[in-house]
Amino acid sequence: MKAVTISALVLTSSLTMAADYKIDPAHSGVVFKVGHLGVSTTVGRFNEFEGSFEYPEDGKSGSASLTIKADSIDTNHEARDKHLRSPDFLDVKQFPTLTFNSTKFDGNTLTGELTIHGTTKPVSFDVKKIGESKDPWGGYRAGFEAKTVIQRSDFGVSYFIPGVTNKTEIEVYVEGIRQ
Repeated sequence: MKAVTISALVLTSSLTMAADYKIDPAHSGVVFKVGHLGVSTTVGRFNEFEGSFEYPEDGKSGSASLTIKADSIDTNHEARDKHLRSPDFLDVKQFPTLTFNSTKFDGNTLTGELTIHGTTKPVSFDVKKIGESKDPWGGYRAGFEAKTVIQRSDFGVSYFIPGVTNKTEIEVYVEGIRQ
């Protein structure tokens, strides 16, 4: 169930009035979904991650980066999580992080390089802007959702296919604080 994820995400960069944001982990999430035995869906998340994004006023360009601590995987089942951290899946001792670094954003699609299990592949996320506004503490925040689907075997994680599907859905929910 190497539901990787990273997906990472969120957008932005522009030459005109781009704003830099730091991802607020307390109001963000990295989630994955995989099929189990053809009868259900297993949902998991990564609890420790950090990242940033740049978002311009026009919303048509940008950049994003996300680093996820692989051993923070959490599927609400400790024995399964221990197995997911093993060399069968994430091999967290050899590959302690999952990363995403964007290469392009057009306002709807965030494309970049996703690295899982030491393998880097291009991935595109569908992005939806949730909103942006001042917060009660004098700061400014912006939020996005991003979704993609990968084949985990493309990243060298092929243990127990098809018992756990190769198809892995990744969802990233991000709230950033303008710097």
